[in-house]
Amino acid sequence: MENSTEMQTANPLGTEPIRKLLCQFAIPSCVSLVVNALYNIVDQVFIGNGVGYLGNAATTVIMPIMMIGLGVSRLFGDGCAAYYSQELGRKNKENAAQAVGNATLWMIFAGVALIVVFNLILGPFCRLAGATDAIYPYAMEYGRVIVMGMPMMALLAGLSSIIRADGSPTYSMVGLLAGCVTNIVLDYIMVFPLQMGVRGAAIATVIGQLVNTVLYVIYFFRFKQIRFTKHSFRLNGKIMGRICQLGVSSLIIQMSIVVIQIVNNRLLGYFGALSKYGSDIPIAAFGVTMKVYNILISIMNGIAAGALPIMGFNYGAGNLERVRKTTRGAVMAAMISGVICTFFFQLIPAQILSIFGTETATYTEFGVLCLRIFLMLCILDGMNNVVPICYQAVGRPGIAAMASSMRLMVFTIPAGIIMAFLIGVVGVLWEGPIAAAAAFILNIFLLRKIFRDLRRELGDASNTT
Repeated sequence: MENSTEMQTANPLGTEPIRKLLCQFAIPSCVSLVVNALYNIVDQVFIGNGVGYLGNAATTVIMPIMMIGLGVSRLFGDGCAAYYSQELGRKNKENAAQAVGNATLWMIFAGVALIVVFNLILGPFCRLAGATDAIYPYAMEYGRVIVMGMPMMALLAGLSSIIRADGSPTYSMVGLLAGCVTNIVLDYIMVFPLQMGVRGAAIATVIGQLVNTVLYVIYFFRFKQIRFTKHSFRLNGKIMGRICQLGVSSLIIQMSIVVIQIVNNRLLGYFGALSKYGSDIPIAAFGVTMKVYNILISIMNGIAAGALPIMGFNYGAGNLERVRKTTRGAVMAAMISGVICTFFFQLIPAQILSIFGTETATYTEFGVLCLRIFLMLCILDGMNNVVPICYQAVGRPGIAAMASSMRLMVFTIPAGIIMAFLIGVVGVLWEGPIAAAAAFILNIFLLRKIFRDLRRELGDASNTT
């Protein structure tokens, strides 16, 4: 077994150029998270073309359930990845191994619990999430299958973050690619030749997740930085407490998205009924917009996730300057991706919308408005998504949680409600640019504050390298 000091000396996170490390970690991370986002998007593409916009609306109604599973996964996975990186930087290999073992067990426990809970409340939850009488049967059919995949959902994003933190972003990417390809192939077979509709698409998703999970479990025999013992899987309240502290901002982000989706679905259904669009079209079109937006957010989160182990390791090692350079590089890369995507959202929204099925002119009209208005200032999300990860990496989960909740709960929901009452159903869409601008200003202030605090804590460690 390698000596811990030797492992520390050889670890490239503390020595390689930041730009090289960001490319090495962020590119596979981006691919991994985009592929993860494609699980639901692929469903929506096949359902939209094989079933219609009511089927797409059903996936929008069920999306909050999937976000809850993802939130649990990120609570334990992102928290563990941050803790793991810090402990490697501090040369505490045994603690790092126990963190991985504990986080994995809790992801499994949570996934099983979610199966029980959602089987009991699926019907009322669909109504709460905005399912109209027309959408409800599709949502129930899709949701019953998706719920059975909760243990895999609870493992996937979390294990992906942990594997990246261990220095294997490519393996993380390959695992997700294998699951996604399986999902795509089975989606086509289930929806078209077998004519199984939304239920078939859901079955394809769960099978794809199972393939992905199996590949991630195999990685437990291949960890680079640690070796597992029976002690690694003994539950440790202190370690789990720290993991939850570091991962709570990721959970808050996901749970806030759940609340926002439910509130938006209800606003769109209510105010849509008062407009020429009706109740169902706004819910379906906005759902497609959120899936497209999720691709961009996955790219930005992938950049942030790739930066997390670099920042966490160098914070643990006391190297503030490398933490600062990594943060700056990640923010710039994320904002550039926002510029590129904004170009497409504004110039060819109808073409993007058509990927998810061709519907009525009224549906297309509202869908174009969704893409152009809601995603107007998505470039600012480069800062808004990377900076909270920086807080996690340097052991400031409280600031990360506050920033995330402020953006999603304090800025987004009030903006949507106020604008809907002022100008109707289209007003809901303006919450996107309003919340993005407000969060951008807040994160600039908080980023400056965190580096002032770190300078005091580490004694301006940038001069030591």
